[in-house]
Amino acid sequence: MTDRFDIAIIGGGIMGCSAALRMAEAGMRLIVLDQGDLGQGASGVNAGTLSLQIKRVKLMPYALRGHHEWEAMGDAVGFRKTGGYTLAFNAREEALLHERQTLKAEAGAPISFVSNNALRSAEPNLTHQVKAASYCPEDGYANSSLTGQYYRGRLRDAGIEYREKFVVTAIARDSLGFSVTTSQGTIEATRILLAAGAWLKPVAAMLDVDLPVQARINTVSVTERMPPLTSHVIGHATGLLTMKQKANGTVLVGGGWQGRGTPQEGRGEVTAETVIPNLALAQFALPDLANARVLRSWTGFEANVPDFYPLAGPLPGVEGAFVLGCVRGGYTIGPYIGKLMGDAILGREPELPLFDPGRDFNKETI
Repeated sequence: MTDRFDIAIIGGGIMGCSAALRMAEAGMRLIVLDQGDLGQGASGVNAGTLSLQIKRVKLMPYALRGHHEWEAMGDAVGFRKTGGYTLAFNAREEALLHERQTLKAEAGAPISFVSNNALRSAEPNLTHQVKAASYCPEDGYANSSLTGQYYRGRLRDAGIEYREKFVVTAIARDSLGFSVTTSQGTIEATRILLAAGAWLKPVAAMLDVDLPVQARINTVSVTERMPPLTSHVIGHATGLLTMKQKANGTVLVGGGWQGRGTPQEGRGEVTAETVIPNLALAQFALPDLANARVLRSWTGFEANVPDFYPLAGPLPGVEGAFVLGCVRGGYTIGPYIGKLMGDAILGREPELPLFDPGRDFNKETI
């Protein structure tokens, strides 16, 4: 007789693994499947920025709790709380900064506005062409390349089975639950959680559900090691820049500039048309970057739906199936929303509401 798990989780990123750990605490027998290596999708190739200043207002309670999760992980994930500044360089950006950061502060983020003198005292190497700046002491970063190593160890310690390089090719319903066909055999489970990130759409289609998932192809660049230039996470009012200098001297530059490609084609392609303006904005903010060589640029897929809020709840029309993903800023929020999803599957009332995957995505949401 085929061995059957209580639940199979398709997707071994931050969200899938954190949900697995939550459910395992309650004694569920589960398995995590990933088409590659654990934590090597969006969870492992992003810039690692943990900034409350770039999170959406409605998601702020989730981001605050996600921040605490990362802080608890500590050195194992390279967590550093540096504080962060977000900059505006003209009147339009200043108005945008004040509007957005005021709303985020009202939602609970410890964000304040700082004078140019205070900014220059803290960050003397930044450009003097700053019109306005906000500050959050909670901002920082983690090392996304450690994600897989960290969660692999956590799953192992919790006695959770996981399979890497298991490409799911079909999912079928049966009288007892689900049969998951993979490149390395079939997995039987009573329930199923789809947490496949940018691959959610084709995976859900295996159960005849059409999720309106799209993928952004975010670009990140890293410089050679430099002398100390900045000690905080630096952002821009538009969200088109995130920048931080790591302990080894390298500077990571991101900001959501888009490359080319689709998840189905494999890794995305970096394009000069977007990398160059991203680096130009970074150099404008931090002029000494003119002396730095860029060692590498890469892309990572970030899934989203039309309203840019998460999918977290039952998969529409499929009893026993659940979906988790599409969190803009999912690196910060992932460990926490995974716990909420685990609680919901266990029949507990989640601490904060989940996000119905069957909602009207065209409805205006603040």
